[in-house]
Amino acid sequence: MDTSTTPLLIRSYEAADWPGVWALLAPVFRAGETFPHDPAISEAEAQLAWVKQSQAVMVALDATGALVGTYYLYLRPNSIALGAHVANAGYVVAEHSRRQGIGSRLCQHSLAAMRRVGLQAMEFNLVVSTNAARIRCWQRNGFQLVGTLPGAFRHKQLGYVDALVMFQGLVEGLAP
Repeated sequence: MDTSTTPLLIRSYEAADWPGVWALLAPVFRAGETFPHDPAISEAEAQLAWVKQSQAVMVALDATGALVGTYYLYLRPNSIALGAHVANAGYVVAEHSRRQGIGSRLCQHSLAAMRRVGLQAMEFNLVVSTNAARIRCWQRNGFQLVGTLPGAFRHKQLGYVDALVMFQGLVEGLAP
């Protein structure tokens, strides 16, 4: 069910949001299926990785005010110097809110933010090949598969699986 017309407030993260963000992140990290973080990551380590090392963190609230998604954004470059025009981000949607278009809306929100600050491209470095829903979401939002990293992700249940590199140019002439 696509609820892209359902009210969704996407706003900057505030310190008081952390318990809700951690409630979203913990099961995803613990599952060991989509993010490279140690499944045994502590709450403090997760807060450092998601919030304190990111330049921007956003949260998504549904019509009831419940936190249903979050993303971090490296509005700073994904690389240094000559690769500094390419950004990176990570997204999590509450399990009970998936398949409702929230991931797409977070992605679109982040792409607009990147364009506003003058970044020229967005790269996902490690899209787990078994995460079909995310791959479809990123492709619907204009990302193209530009590479496969054989066995680059150690899936908690499946062992070593491929990781994909996906890319989207944010300015004219920067496409794969």
